[in-house]
This record gives sequence, C-alpha cells and structure tokens, in this order.
Amino acid sequence: MPILIPVLVLVIIALICAVLLTLSSIFFSVEEDERALAVRDCLPGANCGACGFSGCDGYAKALSEGKTDNPSLCIPGGDGVAKEIGEIMGLAAGDVVEQVAYVACNGSCQPSERKYVYDGIKTCVAANMSYSGDRDCTFACLGYGDCVKVCPRDAICINPEKGIAEIDPRKCIGCGLCAKACPNHIIHLINDTSRVVVKCSSHNKGAQVRKVCLNGCIACGKCEKSCPEGAIKVENNLATIDYDKCTGCGTCHDVCPVKCIHLGNFICGAHFE
Repeated sequence: MPILIPVLVLVIIALICAVLLTLSSIFFSVEEDERALAVRDCLPGANCGACGFSGCDGYAKALSEGKTDNPSLCIPGGDGVAKEIGEIMGLAAGDVVEQVAYVACNGSCQPSERKYVYDGIKTCVAANMSYSGDRDCTFACLGYGDCVKVCPRDAICINPEKGIAEIDPRKCIGCGLCAKACPNHIIHLINDTSRVVVKCSSHNKGAQVRKVCLNGCIACGKCEKSCPEGAIKVENNLATIDYDKCTGCGTCHDVCPVKCIHLGNFICGAHFE
C-alpha cells in the first residue's frame, strides 16, 4: 500500500494533465489556412528574405492573408515555384528574374598582401574588427568563409590558392544570404542574364590600389570611354556597371589594363574570366 498510493497519485495527475492538454489543444488552437501550408511546402526553405518577408513562412502567410498577390517573389524558387504558388492561390504567375551572387574581389592571398598575422577567431566578422582585417586592401575578401557557412546550396568555397571566396553559378540560387554575411559587403546579387562584372570593390586611388593589389581597379577610365552604350562609369575611383544599359558586348573587358572586369555567362554556369 505505501508504494501503490504515490503511484496512483502520479497516474491521476498524468490523466488530469492529459485531459487539460487535450482541451487546450481544442479550445485554444489556431486554425491555419491550408493554402498557406501548401505554399510553404513548395517553397525552397532558404528563409533568405529575398521575397521581402521574414522568410518562407512569412511569405506563405502573406499570400494566404492577401497581404500580397504576387506569387513570383521567390527568387531562389524561380519560375517553377512561382507557377506552383499561382496554381494554389489562383493567381497568375509572372516571370521570375533569377539572380546569382558574385564576389567583387580579384585579389590573392600572397604574404605581401597581409598587413599583420591574424591569430583571432577565424571568421570574417571577427577579423574585420581588427583594423578592417589582415589584408593590405581594406576592401578585399578576408577569406575566412562566413559566406560559405550560410550558403544553403554549398555554392561557395574559398580558393586555396587565392584565399578568396568563389561562387559556383551552377549551384547559386540567388538567396543573398552570403551578401548579408559579408562584413566588407563585396558580394553582390545581379540578374543571371548579366554578362559582365567588375571584380573589385576598392575606392582607393589607382596608385594606392597598385601598392596592395595588382588586380584592382585603378580608375583609369578606359572602360568608360570605350563602352558604346555608356553603361559603365568610374565613380569614387571604381568602375560601376549600369545593367539596364549594358549589352554584354565585352568591350570594357577587352580594354581593362588590370583585367578586373570579367566576362562570363551565369545562365550557362560558366565562371567569369
């Protein structure tokens, strides 16, 4: 009897708790729109916020609640996901302009390009807190892989020879998480139809750039003068491309003396050269 009494008490408490939990789930449950669940299931799950909402759940909820009627906001999902969402919500799906990321740095990890030996936490954010990183160029890729860690598709790696991040356009889904993780803000998103990129982020004057990097933009202006569409300008000592005007002819690439303007094809998955 001394043993049975506490056992019975525990059983009774357990039954009461079970009943209370069951009643709570019935009376306090929040009904979920089945359409929101269906939309959430077809989204890629990157939770990148490229759609303008807090994540995949936020976008699905916004669609079901009528806060947006655009099924084509998911850039990582592309046209396929937009079509699925359109069918679920009864909306017309427009064309999704897919995007890809690229690293606007053309440097290397040569010892001459390090201004001190960094022995701290091996992250770009931590290294950037110490005199803007250990690179002589304060606009350079620090190479500690913060972008690699956040990429949901393993599309980024650190080149072992150059020590800078490289993005595989065949795997990149354009979520933009890498761009948000980069403390130097040198990872950019552009439409995958683009053909030309400037792989430099330095705003220093040409002479100063040459002291620390042989591959950096020296703001010579040859690209600006040669562009037949007026799509490239040198602003604040750095060549900048207006992709609304750029036709991808490659003239700027041909005349660039330091080869910091690269040509490639994102759609075909070719790396920029």
